[in-house]
Amino acid sequence: MNETELKQFLNDIKSFIAENGESFTVMSAASDKKLSTKSKNFMQDKNGFLDKTENAVESDSNASKSDILKFLKDMKINECIKCRLSIARKQIVFGEGNPESKLMFIGEAPGAEEDNTGRPFVGRAGQLLTKIVESINLKREDVYIANIIKCRPPENRNPMEDEISLCSPFLEEQISIIKPEIICTLGKFATEFIIGKDKGAISSVRGKDFDYKGITVIPTYHPSYLLRNPAAKRETWEDMKKIRALYFKN
Repeated sequence: MNETELKQFLNDIKSFIAENGESFTVMSAASDKKLSTKSKNFMQDKNGFLDKTENAVESDSNASKSDILKFLKDMKINECIKCRLSIARKQIVFGEGNPESKLMFIGEAPGAEEDNTGRPFVGRAGQLLTKIVESINLKREDVYIANIIKCRPPENRNPMEDEISLCSPFLEEQISIIKPEIICTLGKFATEFIIGKDKGAISSVRGKDFDYKGITVIPTYHPSYLLRNPAAKRETWEDMKKIRALYFKN
C-alpha cells in the first residue's frame, strides 16, 4: 500500500468513470476487467485499513468530534469517486461549523462558489443562510452546516437518486458524530431524505416537527428558493422562531 499503487488505483477508477459516465457505480468499477489486479487488491487493502483505523479512532476516548470528523473527511471522503459527480468537481464540500452544536442545517448540494472554496453555503444563498442564523441570535460558527451531496452537480442541477444513495451515508456519519438536538432541513431534497418522501411537499411540512433517530427535525425553505420568492421569507422566519425557542429551551 504505497503512493504509486494509490495513484494507479485512482487513475484506473477515473478512467473507468470517464468512459462509463452515467452508468458508473462503485460496484461495477470494482468488478470491471479494466482495473488491474493490483488495483483491486489495493482497494481491498485500503478498505481494510480504513475500517481498522476508523474503529481505532472511534474507540479512542480522547478522540473529539472534530478528530472523528477530520478522519471522515480526510480518509473517506476527500478521494471519493463513488459517482459521476467526482469527474468535474473542483473540491469536496464536506461541511463546517461547531461539531458540538445542538443545531445542524442540512441542504442539498454545493453550488459553484462552494465547489471553488470547499465550503458549504458561501454563495448568495449562503449569505442569506448566515443572516437567517443571525436572526435567531446565533452566529454561523455556532451551528453546523452540511449537504446531503458533497460534490457539485453540473450546472447546479438537482441531485439524482443514485447520487443521493451513494453520498448520503457520509451525511449520516456526520449526524451520528455531531449528535445534534435539532436539524433544520433546507428545501425539498434534504427534507425528503431526512423525514421521507411520503410526508408531502416542502410547503406543507415546513415548520412542523418530525423525528429522525431521536432528533427533532424542522424543515424550511432553501435559501435559494427565498432569493427567488422573497415573500416566503415570512414563513421561514416563523420556522426559525420555533427553532430558536427549542435551541434556547434549556
